[in-house]
Amino acid sequence: MPQINIQHIRTKMGELTAGSFENKLCMLDWKYRRMRTSIDNRIQNGLKSEFVEKNDDVIENTKHQLDEYFKGTRSKFDIPLLMVGTEFQKSVWDGLIKVPYGTTSTYLQLAKTIGNAQAVRAVATANGANAISIIVPCHRIIGSDGKLVGYAGGLPVKQRLLELEKSEDESEQFSLSL
Repeated sequence: MPQINIQHIRTKMGELTAGSFENKLCMLDWKYRRMRTSIDNRIQNGLKSEFVEKNDDVIENTKHQLDEYFKGTRSKFDIPLLMVGTEFQKSVWDGLIKVPYGTTSTYLQLAKTIGNAQAVRAVATANGANAISIIVPCHRIIGSDGKLVGYAGGLPVKQRLLELEKSEDESEQFSLSL
């Protein structure tokens, strides 16, 4: 049976599981999330493969780029991705990639971006099924009221990721306006 190489990556935000298949990253997800089993099953079944704990160049490159991201020296990733899901889910995840670093969007805005303004709930569900966290930036999606809502890594991690992505000017303005 073909295999998906996986490795666990400890970061200052929490532990992630990275997975690669045929030289593409197919998973970078929070190790301890509620939907862990269903996400893992979707990826393994979709790729007709099984997880094997093994390192490779894609995972090493992912670790390196994540390290730069957490240090604040990387705002864009250039890792080849393999998104495993329905066509609708993939359209949502493609929409997420277009949300610029340092900004946020809402589920409604994301639904409009993919050309389906009526599908807000389906967009939210697909957002929650994202298995390539941080690189496919589902943490940049907030509620229409501006509040932080749902995140696989937990809301405190979502808050920290958004703060990490703010420019120094924005951070200063944010702290001055408190």
